[in-house]
Amino acid sequence: MTSIDWAALRAAAVEVAARAYAPYSGFPVGAAAMVDDGRVVTGCNVENAAYGVTLCAECGLVSSLVAGGGGRLVAFTCVGGADRHLIMPCGRCRQLLWEHGGAELLVETPLGIQTMDQVLPQAFGPEDLPDRP
Repeated sequence: MTSIDWAALRAAAVEVAARAYAPYSGFPVGAAAMVDDGRVVTGCNVENAAYGVTLCAECGLVSSLVAGGGGRLVAFTCVGGADRHLIMPCGRCRQLLWEHGGAELLVETPLGIQTMDQVLPQAFGPEDLPDRP
């Protein structure tokens, strides 16, 4: 794996945040992650008048990951708001990131780089499903 250029990853998140569809909250969000094969995937939030079905930026990012051939996320960052400040994923998105990056996924947080295991301790994952094929 190549080294992680956090500034470039953050710049990719800022760039995609400019394409967010956030007419209701006015809070654009952009996310970017490095995949284990060196690709960078991004996503932005897409709101809906029915707030409960709004898509978070992380959802778009994981969809892009899967549509692009899959792989494991190794580094992740997320920015939001008019000033594109560093933000943390919501709980649902932390679970989504766990599924596609695991405990070792590096997450840029307002407190510095942390592993996904630190961001979502004692996470529920595929290994917790006894009847999984």
